[in-house]
Amino acid sequence: MPLEPLTAISAVDGRYRSIGAELTEHFSEFGLIRARLLVETEYLIALSEAGVMRVLSNEEKAILQQLPHISTEEAQIVKKIEKEGYEGIPATNHDVKAIEYFIKKKLADTSLADISEWTHFALTSEDVNSIAYAVGLRGALQSVILPALEEIQKSILFPANMHAATPMLARTHGQPATPTTFGKEMKVFESRLARQMQQLQERSILVKFAGATGNFNAHVVALPDIDWQSFAKKFVARFNTGYKITLELNEVTTQIEPRDTYAELFDNMRRINTILIDFSQDIWRYISDGWLIQKVKEGEVGSSAMPHKVNPIDFENAEGNFGVANALFEHFSRKLPISRLQRDLSDSTVLRAFGTAFGHSLVGYRSLLRGAGKITLNETAVRAALDAHPEVIAEAIQTVLRKEGVEVPYEKLKELTRGQEISLEDFATFIDGLSVSDEVKTRLKALRPENYIGLAEKIALG
Repeated sequence: MPLEPLTAISAVDGRYRSIGAELTEHFSEFGLIRARLLVETEYLIALSEAGVMRVLSNEEKAILQQLPHISTEEAQIVKKIEKEGYEGIPATNHDVKAIEYFIKKKLADTSLADISEWTHFALTSEDVNSIAYAVGLRGALQSVILPALEEIQKSILFPANMHAATPMLARTHGQPATPTTFGKEMKVFESRLARQMQQLQERSILVKFAGATGNFNAHVVALPDIDWQSFAKKFVARFNTGYKITLELNEVTTQIEPRDTYAELFDNMRRINTILIDFSQDIWRYISDGWLIQKVKEGEVGSSAMPHKVNPIDFENAEGNFGVANALFEHFSRKLPISRLQRDLSDSTVLRAFGTAFGHSLVGYRSLLRGAGKITLNETAVRAALDAHPEVIAEAIQTVLRKEGVEVPYEKLKELTRGQEISLEDFATFIDGLSVSDEVKTRLKALRPENYIGLAEKIALG
């Protein structure tokens, strides 16, 4: 059976293939092969520039720099070298060694044939993988994930500004509470998201490039006069040109980089997705209450049995995908910083699952954006819900009475309002019986749920 969206096991590669394809360059096996080739070929150039091996001409450097830009057909050759052997090269059963042999084969018929054995010089697989996976992560974040999050941020900021002063009933514990504005409630999510996005944009990813167990053993025995630590720092810095998220050398490692910065990054992603789950659930509730109206899409079916329904499917889809992604991110954060002694291989398959977590995240972001584009605020319904609960100004009245020195004002308002249906007229009668000045009575009678919003508008626009 041919592999296509209908036959894929993973939803990211199947149902959501058109979305997940945006991450192919960064997380697919093809993308990983290209990233590994990039590390190995840049290493050859760096060795030359450091005087470790012979000087390369500009044309030879161009050959090496072009090598990572392989086709899928050429990537298949790498896989054949790994799995079954290819044109005299025996099967390696080792993915990074297959990369080394592939490079040597490509150099054999060029002027670079004499430097062939410098390929992978003194390195272990993790030196290549550490940078390659970091390049993939960084690339996905900067070219796909952060732009998607910026779109979401804008989609939340728009109603925050538009409805900064639109009064709305708040609910705490699901019960009517002190009024707010719709814009301010949107601003809460935008502000939370912005903080996490800033952390994501400003972080660095530590990588390792120090040989078999992190000590430059082979490097030093072969070329003891080279400052290999300085070389490694400069080499890693080669990969930072044009990027805000940087790669940095971890100078103290075992065979593998401990990946604490991976855990920090994945926890950051998990917090972002958790904020957007919270947002999705609140929007779902506002739609359920009729406070938000969804646009009807021509031809779309909301229910196979109930023709009237317009379901909030985009927000439900987002919530579900964020949950799957977060389960994986949480596992990555727990698993990857732990290794038996200097190295074990239990991390290998986990590293290859990065694309699945980011894929489900991206599907969630696209769903959220699609849903946000369909909703408008039903100001009539929002105002009706607010007007139906005049009791929410009880807080304001009892607070003013505290300031005026009235005895036990909270208890008086509790007796008047708790569990009772009460009107503004009832409040007026209560106020008339208070021992306070006429100016205070006038001010209290002017209170309405719609004007009791505090600094909500200012906060929303802040």
